[in-house]
Amino acid sequence: MSHALIVEDDREAAEMMAALIATENFTVATAHSLREARAQLSLNQPDLVLLDLMLPDGSGMDLLDDGQMLANSEVVLITGHASLETSIQALRHGAADYLIKPVNIKQLQGILSRVMRPSELQAELVSLRENVEAHGHFGHLWGRSSAMQRVYEQLAKVAITSVTVFVTGESGSGKEVVARTVHDLSRRRKHPFLAVNCGAISPNLIESEIFGHEKGSFTGAERTHQGFFERAHGGTLFLDEVTEMPLELQVKLLRVLETGMFMRVGSTQPREADVRIIAATNRDPMQAVAQGKLREDLLYRLNVFPLSLPPLRDRLEDIPLLAEHFLQDICQREGKQRHFSATALEAMQHYRWPGNVRELRNVVQRAYVMANGSEIGPDWMPCGSAPEPVVVSSGTPSLTLKIGSSMAEAERALILATLQHFDNHKERTAAVLGISLKTLYNRLKEYANEVGAGSSESSAA
Repeated sequence: MSHALIVEDDREAAEMMAALIATENFTVATAHSLREARAQLSLNQPDLVLLDLMLPDGSGMDLLDDGQMLANSEVVLITGHASLETSIQALRHGAADYLIKPVNIKQLQGILSRVMRPSELQAELVSLRENVEAHGHFGHLWGRSSAMQRVYEQLAKVAITSVTVFVTGESGSGKEVVARTVHDLSRRRKHPFLAVNCGAISPNLIESEIFGHEKGSFTGAERTHQGFFERAHGGTLFLDEVTEMPLELQVKLLRVLETGMFMRVGSTQPREADVRIIAATNRDPMQAVAQGKLREDLLYRLNVFPLSLPPLRDRLEDIPLLAEHFLQDICQREGKQRHFSATALEAMQHYRWPGNVRELRNVVQRAYVMANGSEIGPDWMPCGSAPEPVVVSSGTPSLTLKIGSSMAEAERALILATLQHFDNHKERTAAVLGISLKTLYNRLKEYANEVGAGSSESSAA
């Protein structure tokens, strides 16, 4: 039977929590000061410690700082208010989660259902690191390059906590794979992992899809609908391309992150959101704020643990490993074994890969289909057709920018110049810029609207 220690100076609150925890197949001890907590820890090492930050003889952080006493206990902080600082503080001191006073019973039950000793999690991480050496993968991620080793190091730290993760990286670099790896290494792994692309849902439907709606709340709402927050209860919600979310919905998302509560469309009944948020974007976050695409307050709420994913061109040594992994996957599905020639692997390492890992996977699948025999040669590799790079202020073609141009102006000039260079070929333009085709269309639509607005203003004048 698991054992819990409650360190809380409010005796009534401690007794209430102890009674609840005892019904969840735990033995329970209580302490009302740091001195009592240390005495309890010396008698029986708990699986879970609920630790109040404000105690009569000091801060609960003092106990956390004594690493040996809580080395094999999951620690959950108890605090009077939720804040970005609390999240960062919990992460810095190794706490798995935190509860807000007065303690919500359902949130406490959720934490109890996910208790895992740190030693178990550390053993898994050791095994994953050994897998990198032996087989070249860490969870769902593949690669041995120094750039990926740095990513693995960050994932090992953040996965076992409950803090929000903000993943940035180019389109196709594997942001959702990072999110799945975080989920699978976390204490929420037995609960759902749901992914939603904020740019792929109609602005008229996205609020309903994320928060759900009540029957009759709008035309066509013929039944009650559970949104992503409800369906991901207890697990992880991955918000991909969060900068494409409408600003009015960003306000509501910020509210959920601050209060842990949300409401379905057409409802006045608040609901609890017991989910971990992992957000991602292929934009530069600060540039998105400057362009009015992302609320600054939401950025700081999401950016508790920033994680930048390297593009494939910055880890070319991983290409043979990734290509072999994708090839073995398709061979297993199709039932016919094929292998790459040495020249094919070499050719892949001389290509820029503007579409990143996603493009590599697609190339491998196409090469498998087109190969005539068991060996896949360089014939169907993209190295010979790599697009000519567009550079700034050197070589041909070139683009000149004035000193003092904003990032938005520079981005617009580069997109339009690249589109013109490739004779309005949008697929090739998106590929060489390293953005998705949808993102390119969105930018071009913005520029057209700006031109239209400017023309209207001129006419009015």
